[in-house]
Amino acid sequence: MTHFRITSESQIPLIGSLYFGIIDRGTSLLQVRPSCGCNLNCPFCSVDAGPESTTRATSYEVEMEYLLEAVCEIAQFKGTGVECHIDSPGEPVMYRHLPELITGLKKIDEVSVISLQTNGTLLTKAKIAALEAAGLDRINLSLHALDPAIAKSLAGMDWYDIDTVTCAAKAVANSKIDLLIAPVYIPGINDAEIPKLIRFAQVTGAGKRFPPLGIQKFERYRYGRSPKGVKAQSWWQFFNQSIRAWEKECGISLRLDPVRDFGTVRRPFIPLVFSRGEKVTVDIRAPGWIHGEKLGVARNRVVSVFNCEKESGQVRVKIVATKHNIYVGVPV
Repeated sequence: MTHFRITSESQIPLIGSLYFGIIDRGTSLLQVRPSCGCNLNCPFCSVDAGPESTTRATSYEVEMEYLLEAVCEIAQFKGTGVECHIDSPGEPVMYRHLPELITGLKKIDEVSVISLQTNGTLLTKAKIAALEAAGLDRINLSLHALDPAIAKSLAGMDWYDIDTVTCAAKAVANSKIDLLIAPVYIPGINDAEIPKLIRFAQVTGAGKRFPPLGIQKFERYRYGRSPKGVKAQSWWQFFNQSIRAWEKECGISLRLDPVRDFGTVRRPFIPLVFSRGEKVTVDIRAPGWIHGEKLGVARNRVVSVFNCEKESGQVRVKIVATKHNIYVGVPV
């Protein structure tokens, strides 16, 4: 796998890509993606991340100062009350300058909350203390089972130790950082584990300021992995059968509301610079995230160009996707 560092000198913008930089979905929450490496190989991974990936070709890391400058600019556009959610199509705790990034985000006037998505395997007591000192407000912990065998299977790595992760969760709950347990429900695999995780969140002290749990629905994705025999539920089934049953069994509300629970409100999108169907010339600046893809640049945005054979230079492409300022093109 190629490792590519994105700096201001690289002239690769931090808007336009799903893999790194900043993603704006039209709310007060900004997804901040400093890197995309992953240390697990979860069999349900939506993006086929991890050491055993069959599609991933490149791992990206963004220069911290460059990322902070971009977040500052976009936060000013969004206005006060911005949440910066540090996530990744991998494991963001692998980012080498994570505490420093949080410290920098905390200094941006418009940023009121900083949260982090993590699988917890790298959360030592020293790391948690550093994140706490930097000003991290919440950790969303991707914890999918408490049974050791099931947990290891869902991590896809033989070295995965559930006790290490649960100890980290307790340490987070005992710090100033809030804890939210965020399992993915995979029908037929971790059904019996979800009530255990609900109780674990309750007794551990998750949810001091935010909800203690955020149960996620398993989905199938084109470039993701899916456990054999698992069928994704409809949203109706997820909420009216699974969620309702767990609420009744555990006596806790599990339906989250972005505004009520997280203060996430609608805000204007960063204006689109391309339209679907438009033809544009892009400069190829970097290898793509998956095989057969390149990253092009035009109008200060990244365009993921699929089925591209050129390693550099200009390519004429047709824009086929623009949702949330994430641009995809194909050569014409």
